[in-house]
Amino acid sequence: ATLASAFVLGPLHPVHAFFKEDGKFPLMGDESIMAPKAHGTTANPVQSKLRWGCDVKLADNICSFNRDFAEFAGYFETTAFLKEMPQDQEVTFYDSVTGKPLFIAPRGRSYKQFIAESKIHGWPSFRDEEVVWDNVRCLRDGETVSTDGTHLGHNLPDRKGNRYCINLVSIAGLPPNQA
Repeated sequence: ATLASAFVLGPLHPVHAFFKEDGKFPLMGDESIMAPKAHGTTANPVQSKLRWGCDVKLADNICSFNRDFAEFAGYFETTAFLKEMPQDQEVTFYDSVTGKPLFIAPRGRSYKQFIAESKIHGWPSFRDEEVVWDNVRCLRDGETVSTDGTHLGHNLPDRKGNRYCINLVSIAGLPPNQA
């Protein structure tokens, strides 16, 4: 997969005109989070080995050198993700650059509900209660990022509330003690 085949969601896309806010989420971040650093918008490249067989080069392009592109819809279904994700417990998803925890899912719903929603939308889709807010922010245009500058995806709210459509390559990292 290349960035050329990726889905583009511009900053003026009408879905970014609102957030389903309950007064608490999403936690908003300042544009300065994505300011240039030593490696694009991040201080370092992605980890050399990512979970689920995710493509490291694609991950580095999306995580550190991109603000609008995404892996192709359904990418997560072409990896080992569905085979390796346990159906009976929560899974922690780590930043592919820093190894910090970003999402824990499924939480507040079943594995089947989490996977079904992700398949419908084409990307792993998380809800407010599944976000590790210490490490994740939303920017004004809906872009969802790590507090360290990793591009993750976008918040695309629906009738149920905030829905964070996230690139699997951005959350396929290992915790620092295993990287």
